[in-house]
Amino acid sequence: MLRHHRLPSLALATATVAAALTAAPLLTAAPATAAPTKYADDFNGDGYRDLATAAPYTPVGGKTDAGAVVVNYGSANGISASRRTVLTQNTAGVPGTAEQGDRFGTALTSGDLNRDGYADLVIGSVGEDVGSDADGGSVTVVWGGKSGLSGGRGVSDPAVSAHDEYGMSLAVGDFTGDGRVDLAVGSTGDDIWIHRGGFTKAAGAASHHELDTDLYTGGGIYGAQSLAAGDVNGDGTADLVVSGQQDGTYDDGTFVYLSSAAGLTYQTFLKNGAWELAVVGDLNGDGYGDVVAATYGDGVKSLGGSVSAYLGGADGVRTQPQTTINQDTPGVPGADEEEDWFGNDLSVADVNGDGYADVAVGTLFEDIGSADIAGSVTVLRGTSAGLTGTGAQSFTQNTAGVPGTAETADRFGASVRLSDLNGDGKADLSVSADGENHPAGAVYHLRGSASGITTSKAISFGPGSVGLPTSGYLRLGQGMLR
Repeated sequence: MLRHHRLPSLALATATVAAALTAAPLLTAAPATAAPTKYADDFNGDGYRDLATAAPYTPVGGKTDAGAVVVNYGSANGISASRRTVLTQNTAGVPGTAEQGDRFGTALTSGDLNRDGYADLVIGSVGEDVGSDADGGSVTVVWGGKSGLSGGRGVSDPAVSAHDEYGMSLAVGDFTGDGRVDLAVGSTGDDIWIHRGGFTKAAGAASHHELDTDLYTGGGIYGAQSLAAGDVNGDGTADLVVSGQQDGTYDDGTFVYLSSAAGLTYQTFLKNGAWELAVVGDLNGDGYGDVVAATYGDGVKSLGGSVSAYLGGADGVRTQPQTTINQDTPGVPGADEEEDWFGNDLSVADVNGDGYADVAVGTLFEDIGSADIAGSVTVLRGTSAGLTGTGAQSFTQNTAGVPGTAETADRFGASVRLSDLNGDGKADLSVSADGENHPAGAVYHLRGSASGITTSKAISFGPGSVGLPTSGYLRLGQGMLR
């Protein structure tokens, strides 16, 4: 989701280039045979994970800030700029119309909602006007299939007047254990809507209900800034992790809801200052999902941001952190400096195939030499004891083998994604620099290996190479698939 202030706009793309986005999506990935879903992000069913990247300020059909999403399909050779689908609200079959300020792509998640063997992409558009409700927000499902993503259906807001920016946070998971994945949708309000599994292309979700946050937290959640699904208690079903502020106390932190056949029930509130972001992954390989939450800097735990790990267990998430890491932690490159935003984005997966999930940490305001706000990414290792700073890796655009050069306002690390895109069993690191080329944005891809992330065979691509306008205010990479 979007978490950062917009920089001053530059010249918009030409109408000719922007109009190209109204055409049907370009797809050159090889066709695949449908099979039971293996990955929640394999949109064409070929057995490789895919990468979705948002450019939420892309002009479409002459409408500024309308938004676009680029999907690069995985393969034995990883991703490339050419194997792609570009989606906008003017793409044939996608509901709605590209309008000024929609910001299509603000939030992204995925899963096989209609159980056809192909992952589907869920897209939030926080600036969408709903009737007379300005910035009411909307959610769109784009269906996966043998030839990739196409068509779609809107997921209606059940309470339009109760909040704004419906779809600013999204998560997919089977929260009831019935074998059907559900969709959780957050907004600026204190309500989170659960759209029950059993989605069909004709009718959408089987049903929906509100997760009553007031009932369980004694004050409710003021704005679900981010949502994440993962099995923290090892019962085989997805639990829901919510980042936000506790209404009434104004404490920032992480709310954990455990799944059951009856739905989600409140387990705990981690008062950790992590207002905007938490993710789930098994850091210590014990079969329980662990929660990793980021705090941008409070002057106590850190000046420039810290990351805390909370281990899962049979009773849910432990309320005390296993560790809290910042850039002054032994083994972590760099220094804890004010306003670096260490942890502006997080992603969890196993990059070296040792059975422990690792954590990619974005630091988009990191200064590199004389380049202000150039950005960096740190990869922290998982171990049998949990998260550690020992053996951490750091990458910038000045790192040998990483394309480009660290420049002022590049914001390398604005979004990060760990996902095995070439099927070798080791998660690869995808990174965006949404301010690259002032600020068109760019995406970088570094491979996982037995020794960690490597810059060997690293690639990058900008808007022009994936079919987006070549100039103007796009912010390619301001969000990536969670």
